[in-house]
Amino acid sequence: MTGSTSHPLQAASEGTDPEEGTRRLFGDVERVYYAGYWVKTYPVPADALRAKRDLIEALTRRLFNHTEHGLNVPGPRLNEARASYESESDAARRRVKGAMLAGALVNRATDIFRRLVDLETDGVDVRADYPLIKECGKCLMEALELGRLVHHRSGEEGIDELWGEPFKAFSIPLHEFYEGRYCKTGQAMRDIDRIAASMIRNFGQIPVFAGIEPVVQEFARSARAKIETLRDDRDMFDVWARFVAAGERLADFVPVSQLMDFERPHGRSAHGVTDGLLLIRNGRALVFHIAGARTPMPKSTQEYIERCEFYLQHGRLPPMPAGLPA
Repeated sequence: MTGSTSHPLQAASEGTDPEEGTRRLFGDVERVYYAGYWVKTYPVPADALRAKRDLIEALTRRLFNHTEHGLNVPGPRLNEARASYESESDAARRRVKGAMLAGALVNRATDIFRRLVDLETDGVDVRADYPLIKECGKCLMEALELGRLVHHRSGEEGIDELWGEPFKAFSIPLHEFYEGRYCKTGQAMRDIDRIAASMIRNFGQIPVFAGIEPVVQEFARSARAKIETLRDDRDMFDVWARFVAAGERLADFVPVSQLMDFERPHGRSAHGVTDGLLLIRNGRALVFHIAGARTPMPKSTQEYIERCEFYLQHGRLPPMPAGLPA
């Protein structure tokens, strides 16, 4: 990872890496070390049914925000979704219907948890062996298995682990769940910096794109801040505004006009400026996907890095991977 895109709280500056999961105060903010980054932590809610309900509802909303359209099937339609999936013989349509079934299962589990909290509020002792608790876990486990059929909304790699998060929140103590999220946050930060470093390394060698480095640096910094900041954090207004504004500056980057017809030495053709701008905007979109889902996308990250390298070498974009939007 280059120094130009490194996180200000990376352990690299200390010379030695602390153990994964090490916690430390930076001023009045506690941070935990994962994947080379000191990630901001938050207090863990009481490990009670109400806290888990709120978490599962939030994870369910986030799941549907980042997966392909049409999967938010209401829980009461679970039996219809299952019957349609099981009777479908066309492979492509069966995949979609399996994804819809996964959505219905997650919603059913969330509905059950909501009712369980209502019962607990009314004084009912909801034990771990309560039949509805078991039914909730069964729905979430099946949804996790079907999650492999689901595409990310962008059309890029599927992020199956989003389907596993409601089940994890249901089945393990909340402090363990949050610790796993911090680990994923650090890994996602690492992917963001890999994308930014690739943009700087490759576009920085092309005179037409002189001046892009500080724009990319600011975008990466704001993306890392976004990914570690929860929605109810008082800093979210500033963090989100900086992230969006930095993304707009990157999307609106203007190449050096007088060098538009620049010819590379040794008789090689000029870089296609239109292709370069498209590649920059693809990178911006990928970072937005990672920051929004708060999870790494290693396959898409590596593919993007390879496309940047291809563009530097050949002056044009490689063929688009199947299913990847322009």
